[in-house]
Amino acid sequence: MNYHLFHLINAAAGHHDPLDDVLEWCAVWLIYLLGALAAVALLLGLSSRGWPLLVRVAASLTLAFAAGQLVARVSTEVRPFQTHPVHQLIPHDPGGSLPSDHATAAFAVAFAVGVFLSWRWGLLLAVLAAVIGFARVWAGVHYPADILAGAVIGGGAVLTIALAARVLNRRAHQQRPQAAASNH
Repeated sequence: MNYHLFHLINAAAGHHDPLDDVLEWCAVWLIYLLGALAAVALLLGLSSRGWPLLVRVAASLTLAFAAGQLVARVSTEVRPFQTHPVHQLIPHDPGGSLPSDHATAAFAVAFAVGVFLSWRWGLLLAVLAAVIGFARVWAGVHYPADILAGAVIGGGAVLTIALAARVLNRRAHQQRPQAAASNH
């Protein structure tokens, strides 16, 4: 199924140079635009949400990256161009394919901004993350499951940080009344 879906997408590559050019750009450079837009959103949200916003987004990205590295260490999936004839549109070193680092980072940032700041910004960034993932399959350097795994890892990391923040906030609120009562 994974290869079949990969083949459906990648088979269209290499036939329409203008479309290939756009998707090649998306596969390589769109992640930087996503990062810049996320930075703008975070700077705008910093005044209303404060530093905990940045800490939560950074923690989500760090956790997603660490989890992605662990999954990559146990995965035996190699890049499509290593085992199949593909239309490889961008250069890439051979090696592990699952999960996509680009997808992991892009979805982690998108979901973190969506959860901790603004669902509208998060939705925009998630659309860009999906385009990045699609473009990397189109370009022949990832399977669809690599992208899906990156999205799941990114989402899981954000969920973990959101739950941890909720627990920490609840504990902090429970300790404040006790501290106030002991001061009287």
